Amino acid sequence: MIRDLVKGAVSGTIATAAHTVVMMTGSRAGRSWKPPPKHIVRAVLPGSKHRPKHGENVLATVAHVGFGAAAGGLFAIPFRRRRPRVAEGMAYGLAIWLVSYQGWVPGLGAMPPAHRDRPDRQAVLAAAHVTYGAALVLALNALRRDEGRPAETGPVSRERPLTPTGR
Repeated sequence: MIRDLVKGAVSGTIATAAHTVVMMTGSRAGRSWKPPPKHIVRAVLPGSKHRPKHGENVLATVAHVGFGAAAGGLFAIPFRRRRPRVAEGMAYGLAIWLVSYQGWVPGLGAMPPAHRDRPDRQAVLAAAHVTYGAALVLALNALRRDEGRPAETGPVSRERPLTPTGR
């Protein structure tokens, strides 16, 4: 299981890079806006959430990559026995977007809920999260290529099979 978590975290880090490219490209294509990780860091650090804070760029980057790695590790757990499909990853990415931008991010006061935010920003963020999910699956499946896990069927593993007691 630890190996799955690590491969998921590495895959999540790779997927976060793809997500960030979409987010930055989308921001630059329309009216430029501050990346959400910066809003979040400003909201949780002491002082006004509307004023720049020392080290916020580094903290926002570390927090964003850390969140993506943790989400990738969690994603890998239910797929220990088979390779996930890209559509499953895309749905996972959209779920992260929904829970984040309709839930905990507005709860922190960092940004408005998605339905009250700028439509162009939320469209880009939704696309970035779909990209995250697809990249997560592709990276995870590539890291597991040598493990013999089929895409659609049960486990094929070099490890000892579990006994009925789970040991």
